Amino acid sequence: MDTDLHQIIRSNQALSEEHCQYFLYQILRGLKYIHSANVLHRDLKPSKTDFMTEYVVTRWYRAPELLLNSSEYTAAIDVWSVGCIFMELMDRKPLFPGRDHVHQLRLLMEVWSSLVKF
Repeated sequence: MDTDLHQIIRSNQALSEEHCQYFLYQILRGLKYIHSANVLHRDLKPSKTDFMTEYVVTRWYRAPELLLNSSEYTAAIDVWSVGCIFMELMDRKPLFPGRDHVHQLRLLMEVWSSLVKF
């Protein structure tokens, strides 16, 4: 493959809602396939990835339970990452671009606290 999703997101190429939906559809199809085989990816992100690496999930796409040191890995970890990737596709910028572990949690809490007010 000559490019990855990260390069497409960062490019000046226009992305319609249909493009974003198609990319999401393809990601979810792939995820359904590996999850149906009881395999977790654990490191979904827009750039090229390696399966089952020691470092689990790039910080910006890491599920909250992993940030809180849970050692239980479920399919929900991958689904969280897909949601972050989808928002990045739509906005052309990362949803939670934490500088470090603590900043990542702070960004998540800001969003959650604003949702609780509704």
